[in-house]
Amino acid sequence: MPLPNQIEHAEFSKEQRVASHVRLVNGDNKCSGRVEVVHDNQWGTVCDAGWDLKDAAVVCKHMGCGTPIAAATGAFFGQGSGPVWLDDVRCSGNESAVTNCSSKALGKSTCSHEQDAGVVCRAQVVRLVNGSRSCSGRVEVLHDGQWGTVCDDDWSLSVAELVCRELDCGDAIEAKSDAYFGEGSGQIWMDEINCVGNESSLVDCGIAGWGIHDCDHYEDAGVTSPVRLNGSDSCSGRVEVLHDGQWGTVCSDYWDSTDAAVVCKEVGCPTGAEVTRNSYGPGVGQIWMDNVQCTGTEISLKDCTFNGWGINNCYHSYDAGVICRGRIDTVFYLVNLYLTTQVTD
Repeated sequence: MPLPNQIEHAEFSKEQRVASHVRLVNGDNKCSGRVEVVHDNQWGTVCDAGWDLKDAAVVCKHMGCGTPIAAATGAFFGQGSGPVWLDDVRCSGNESAVTNCSSKALGKSTCSHEQDAGVVCRAQVVRLVNGSRSCSGRVEVLHDGQWGTVCDDDWSLSVAELVCRELDCGDAIEAKSDAYFGEGSGQIWMDEINCVGNESSLVDCGIAGWGIHDCDHYEDAGVTSPVRLNGSDSCSGRVEVLHDGQWGTVCSDYWDSTDAAVVCKEVGCPTGAEVTRNSYGPGVGQIWMDNVQCTGTEISLKDCTFNGWGINNCYHSYDAGVICRGRIDTVFYLVNLYLTTQVTD
């Protein structure tokens, strides 16, 4: 097999990305298995050359399966059949699908099915509830098959940021306390959380023990994120960002679908984005961002290139908006559709 530095990489075309779907096969649950993609109505596999946790993370996120536990190699989940569609995949970790990652040209693989790649993902064990959008709300964790809340004792911005990273929601702006998003019910699972900073999930942080606390639900913890959509639902509206403690808008100069997709991803919505201008009425206050230019790999809109905070030549009649939609021709094929008790909602 050629060495990595001898391989010519190529990005999928837009047509290839739209035509490609993903499934996990032969795993113990819907969040583990051999990775397969379909092209031209034919399922094929992924070669394990260079296959690592960054690549697995993209698959796990795409399948709604949280974070990766392992990037399986050597046909760990059995050998597939048909073409080996992808070889020498190199994901940055921010792509929305494995077919958006850099790789050898589609179908140009030197691998056999003995090298089929797979993933083992940890299904979502943290969620946000009762927020006005999907990336803000009361923090709840799944333990022993039951969702419960988190006490706000020692709840900090750094822990809130871990939650937002885990949920692919960009940066946290506030660690909310005192049941800001309403009181939960049932168990209070976590109290006095101690994170060291390298955890991939809130549930990896130190606690006295599951369900051990001296709290009531009026102390439930929550988080909010720095971008919101002011519209008819949580996945469409005028784009607003929080800076220096004040919400403001984004000018639609150079505003395009790549910029909008970053917003959709940040607020936890489908990333098939449609851009709008003043479709949701003019905002008020500051116009914080102008001439935004995103590459599409950013975690947050504020990570994109722009003029500088508050530097603009716009009026609110040019306020940018987005409509976040899943592509109607995107299908996720999930096999072995059963969950263990630990990951059952």
